[in-house]
Amino acid sequence: MAQGQTLRWKIGDVTITRILELVLSVEYYEKYPFMREARPAALQEIPWLYPNFVSTEGELLISIHALLVQTPEFNLLVDTCVGNDKPRKITSNQALHTEFLHDLAATGCDRETIDYVVCTHLHVDHVGWNTMKVADSWQPTFPNARYLLGRNEYEYWSKSKAEDQIPVMEDSVQPIFEAGLVDLVETDHKISDEVRLLPTTGHTPGHVSVLIESKHQKAMITGDMMHHPCQIARPDWTVGFDEDQQAAALCRHRVLKELADSTTLVIGTHFAVPTAGKIVSDADSYRFDY
Repeated sequence: MAQGQTLRWKIGDVTITRILELVLSVEYYEKYPFMREARPAALQEIPWLYPNFVSTEGELLISIHALLVQTPEFNLLVDTCVGNDKPRKITSNQALHTEFLHDLAATGCDRETIDYVVCTHLHVDHVGWNTMKVADSWQPTFPNARYLLGRNEYEYWSKSKAEDQIPVMEDSVQPIFEAGLVDLVETDHKISDEVRLLPTTGHTPGHVSVLIESKHQKAMITGDMMHHPCQIARPDWTVGFDEDQQAAALCRHRVLKELADSTTLVIGTHFAVPTAGKIVSDADSYRFDY
């Protein structure tokens, strides 16, 4: 299946649409691995990962996309990718020039009609389109939205001296505060009867996932509680930039146990096509049924 295809799911009266920014092929590096346990030989022990989530060369396929959640009452965008005009390490220090906003508008929901933006956490690939470059300044991309940021998450990163995080806060977070568009919320914040946040801390101190429930149907948008479907089969596998790797692994174990063999649709924030599926028990672990 083509990575650029439009993906859309219905959960009762709620529609969820993937807005793709880019797909990365992450090669295993011995010295600085993205996920140290995900060696090509170890991945081959999980055959259902191929060919959608791992390439024939053994690279992890990582999708960077936003998820547009449309209820009868509002339009919500979950995570805002890397953004244009922002050189970042994740893009080899090259500024992106994608058609993200065009693709969003093609859904019938342009940037002015977004009512809420939820950032599951404040890493570079989840806040980029919070702002856009207008002349020489960074302006809120979604001028009519309330940006819902975790209180603990913001407090943690606003004090961070991490070299990579400082520009992210300066150009993608601070301008929305200056525009008066931010609501700092708790990790269990309820947006409506259909949409609420779920604390899934570990990757970052205030990380959340998003739960959607309508007409007895359920979905979860993972955020970076899981980065790749291989962590469904191997919940102990961690990424190098989990702030608390032990807590992140424990969180995955807990959530996967709760989701296993349920009807909840799991939508991976970094899962390549087909992106969504069910968690199914598989011997002493789990697999992704898509």
